[in-house]
Amino acid sequence: MTALSERSTSSPRTWNTDRLGARLGVDVASAATAGLLTCPVITVIDRAIIEKAAKGLPIRNTITSCFKSMARHPAGFFLSTPFFLIYTLYTGTYLTANTIDTITSTLRNKPFSTVFPGTAKFLATTSVNMGICVYKDEVFAKLFGASPSSSTSQSSSSSSSTSTPKESFFSQSPSTCHPHGQTKTVPKISYTLFCLRDSITIFASFNIPSLIAPYIPDTLATSPSTKTALAQFSCPALMQFVSTPMHLLGLDLYNRQPAGGLSFWGDRWPRIRRDYLSSSFARMGKIVPAYGVGGVVNVRMREGLMGLLGG
Repeated sequence: MTALSERSTSSPRTWNTDRLGARLGVDVASAATAGLLTCPVITVIDRAIIEKAAKGLPIRNTITSCFKSMARHPAGFFLSTPFFLIYTLYTGTYLTANTIDTITSTLRNKPFSTVFPGTAKFLATTSVNMGICVYKDEVFAKLFGASPSSSTSQSSSSSSSTSTPKESFFSQSPSTCHPHGQTKTVPKISYTLFCLRDSITIFASFNIPSLIAPYIPDTLATSPSTKTALAQFSCPALMQFVSTPMHLLGLDLYNRQPAGGLSFWGDRWPRIRRDYLSSSFARMGKIVPAYGVGGVVNVRMREGLMGLLGG
């Protein structure tokens, strides 16, 4: 017993709490910077996909018009509800991953910049991402989706808005997007489809790359780091070909209600098939900045700043 007590007291468990406040500040700064660099593009693409599904507006026209509006009214864009939701979504996801790393390095007495891939981080980031994303999709559908009377006036609205709305991007309330002052309820099945879509994307972003990276041929990438980077960029992007139909169906169930009033193969599938390719590539253009560029900026900036702290 004496030997055991001596052994336990001779090697007490220590936590690496040195400069913990500054380290958490680095986590916030890295996540906020990565979000600021990527979220303007993501916000515009998200709106373009929703308006394509709801009103048939060309994605290119919407993207062009929104970027012009952003250049003319930067304050209006960056203070708008759509940008705030997207920024909260991705900055919150990056910050959750950073905080998990900092907490784990503290508890395990590891260097400041240590990264810990694992179940805890995956579950935490998935929970935060899905929770905010589903709410964001509900708000975006109400802001930029079809109005309650769109089934009778969609053709006229499409022709009059082919140039895509400009100032309405900065609308703060759904009523400005629904001229009749009515707001539809997002069906529960749409929430389910959005959650399934996000689960697939997150799985492709955090789990699949490390599994397939070793099998990438040397003709495409020679070093292990290059193979990892290639897998990190390509997996979430290619997975959009699988998740986009879920996204489009969820939007269509909201845009054309009641949810059970239209048949899938006769009414909804033609709309999904019409928008599939353009929306898939548009979502790829959104995912690559979010999980490729944004992820790299967040990790590299955090690593550099943690190094300056001396840990």
